[in-house]
Amino acid sequence: MTQLEEHVIKDLYEGVRGLAVKILNRVERTDAYLEKLLDNEMRNSELSGQDKALLYEIVHGVTRWMGRLDWILNGFYKGQFSKAIPNLKNGLRVALYQILFLDRIPDYAVVNEAVEFVKKLQGQRPADLTNAILRNIIRSKNAIRYPDPAEDLPGYLCAYYSHPSWMVKRYLERFGKEATEKLLAANNEKPYLTLKINSMKTNPEEFKNLLNSVNLKFHQGKYLPDFFQLQNLTNITAWEYYAQGYFNVQDESAGLACNLLDVKPGMRVLDLCAAPGGKSIYIAGMMHDEGEIIAIDRYDGRLDLMRKNLKRLNINSVKTVEINALNYDGSGFDRILVDVPCSGSGTISKKPDIKWKRDLFDLRMMNELQYQLLKKASGKMKPDGVLVYSTCSIEPEENFGVVKKFLEENRNFKLADISQQFSKELIDENGCIQTFPHLHNMDGAFAAKIVRVE
Repeated sequence: MTQLEEHVIKDLYEGVRGLAVKILNRVERTDAYLEKLLDNEMRNSELSGQDKALLYEIVHGVTRWMGRLDWILNGFYKGQFSKAIPNLKNGLRVALYQILFLDRIPDYAVVNEAVEFVKKLQGQRPADLTNAILRNIIRSKNAIRYPDPAEDLPGYLCAYYSHPSWMVKRYLERFGKEATEKLLAANNEKPYLTLKINSMKTNPEEFKNLLNSVNLKFHQGKYLPDFFQLQNLTNITAWEYYAQGYFNVQDESAGLACNLLDVKPGMRVLDLCAAPGGKSIYIAGMMHDEGEIIAIDRYDGRLDLMRKNLKRLNINSVKTVEINALNYDGSGFDRILVDVPCSGSGTISKKPDIKWKRDLFDLRMMNELQYQLLKKASGKMKPDGVLVYSTCSIEPEENFGVVKKFLEENRNFKLADISQQFSKELIDENGCIQTFPHLHNMDGAFAAKIVRVE
């Protein structure tokens, strides 16, 4: 793209709503993930802090509630809304999200802004259409009807709770109506920011005092006391104690797999799929930075971010290696963490585009790689070593399904008993860790502790 073309696009998509439409168009048209596009836009724009917060709110909000927004727009759009021009489609979504979920700007101002935006990009007729649709919706806002749950429960849940059909049908079959509704509602909650303290710099009591000193409201981790969940999103990386390495941003669920490893200072540990590095950092803290942690990832860009974090936290025991994990030759490890690439279905509140980017085919595609990574790791542990297989997923095929296949085909390994290590609330019927957003107030995650049979 030439500089002139970039300048023209910048002018066309100016302002918070214009940038929101530009990002949403790209998320829909490409494989790019929302967070990456949003980060790029934030870095390269001259928006104020307030406008950046609004851009984040709108882009995440539209993506989170796209199923409901599209259900409503479909009812007022003549023809198939899904086939509308991207600028018109996302212009309408952005405006409707503001009308339904935000009260900072009056409805008439939202409509006028949307009309002007569509007119600039697409001309007068689409602008007139935008005006008519939004004004009709505002007039009948309180009379919007969703599918009748008594006649079409999946249809109702898809439209009202904004989730794809394949996911809703799976969850209804697994959990029933009530639990499914709670799970979908939890997925739509605005995410909490959770901090994991650097145990080499501070302790839970001191950190509580630091949070209180700047009036940050928090809940301490229910299962792991070195985690603190903030009650409102804030620009935490601007706090002086972030730069000084007092904490890392990490969900409490990530700590469960690390604790299952049961590491000790001086051990050799392998983190087979390490970047962005939160678990390697946690493990290093539990080992008092004594020993060696080999952190592998195939992308140096991701490892570079990890190295910057390690430097900020003053951690020296982690050695990063850029390689495809399936090609790594090292062995003789006391502990191995296999935190495999997965659907991420336990993290939908933080990454709402996951639910629209994934499907059943992806689950089946990932299974083979997940199994291969677990198999690869099992050959690298010492005879008395411990291996933990983990995901940030709530899908059985990626979780116990992979572990079960591995144990059936490798009879010299077994699941370790973790009943004394963790609350029974966290342990599923197979003897593995399994968390859910609506039950545990954290991301959905899975972890299995595997040891060699004598």
